[in-house]
Amino acid sequence: MKKIFLAALALLLTAPALAAAQSAPVQPLDGIVAVVNDGVVLKSELDQRVASVVQQYSGNPGQLPPRDVLERQLLDRLILQKLQVERAEGTGIKASDAQIDRSLAGVAQQNGLEVGQLRGAIEQQGLDYDRFRNNVREQILVNDLRQRVAQSRVQVSDAEIDTLLRSGHLQQGQLHLGYIMINVPDGATPAEVDAEHAKAEDVKRQIDGGMDFAAAAIRYSNAENALQGGDLGWRAATELPPAFVDIAERLQEGETSPPVRGPNGFYLIKLVGKRDQGAQLVTEYKARHILVKISELVPSSEAREKIEAIRRRVVNGEDFAAAARESSEDPATAQLGGEMGWFSGTAYGTRVAEMIGDMSPGEVSQPFQTELGWHILKLEDRRETDKSGELKRDEARSIIFQRKAEDEYEAFLRQLRSEAYVEIRLPGAAAQNPAAP
Repeated sequence: MKKIFLAALALLLTAPALAAAQSAPVQPLDGIVAVVNDGVVLKSELDQRVASVVQQYSGNPGQLPPRDVLERQLLDRLILQKLQVERAEGTGIKASDAQIDRSLAGVAQQNGLEVGQLRGAIEQQGLDYDRFRNNVREQILVNDLRQRVAQSRVQVSDAEIDTLLRSGHLQQGQLHLGYIMINVPDGATPAEVDAEHAKAEDVKRQIDGGMDFAAAAIRYSNAENALQGGDLGWRAATELPPAFVDIAERLQEGETSPPVRGPNGFYLIKLVGKRDQGAQLVTEYKARHILVKISELVPSSEAREKIEAIRRRVVNGEDFAAAARESSEDPATAQLGGEMGWFSGTAYGTRVAEMIGDMSPGEVSQPFQTELGWHILKLEDRRETDKSGELKRDEARSIIFQRKAEDEYEAFLRQLRSEAYVEIRLPGAAAQNPAAP
């Protein structure tokens, strides 16, 4: 079947050029750099990813590995993306046009653009807008697949929660770590394991010899955050793998550990910094909101016009609570005059947190969009609350769930990759590469 598919695909790719040869100059065909089950990764896809990364590091190009190494790293990520999208679509996960439009609206808003300006901004960077839109679609599918895998595989018991609460780890400080992963494929022979360990030891020697850790991560790491220099940022100790925390406790700031064997290979851990947890002051907000929903009958543009009209009314003196009772389409708060109560952080989602963080009491926000529709907020009050003494079961459950979900999804990806048919067609690369990335 694969040979038949590839032959048909080759015919489809060459036929247009053959048909046009008599009337127009022959255009170069888009090459195939990998076959992934019954799909392909095109050279143009890889070239666009490479160009994006090169642009990202234009101020410090010396941190990037040689182009052939960078191409292989990005190709591995594209292959894994294709496999996840294929699995998501095969299990019935879909991304509607409305979901994609909302995600694009979020991208535009994060970059200070109107939705109508986004296409031009993307094309000015030399990127294809339709491909960008498809990438957004694929990311939605992958995110939904990740959630489905976590929900089906991860369970958190009361005993696990009790253990974490008793440990006192919820009151530990924060760590800023970086890491490099040298992958060991599933089913590797002792000789292959020794070879990867030797590679990890060589990377450690280069770092000790003065090579920047971030540059080493970009060049050598097989982890998903390699192109971010392996940086994990500041995280609470409970949000990190216990093994990472144990290693970090034995390091001085700025120090990198020797290679340590882990579930996916060998790890080098760098302790960038640590800080005490101290009092956990949390900003809490008291606010009201009004929602106008988006639906098949009410497009985003119409919902936005309606919320803007409501905002003009309340800014001009109409009581916000009265306007909410009359016009809000949020069934949970409309009859309460839009009352949201006291809440902290992202209790109502990241967009609400982003909007309300810079507001002053009494202020009415500009309209903003979420997956539900268009909103406006009125901030009534804010306060600082010390949460350091509150060990909540839901917090413990969330920490345990996220930690286990990451491990389960990593195992899922390794299995997905090991079961796939992958043929690499990059110059100088092995034709078959069944190993997990």
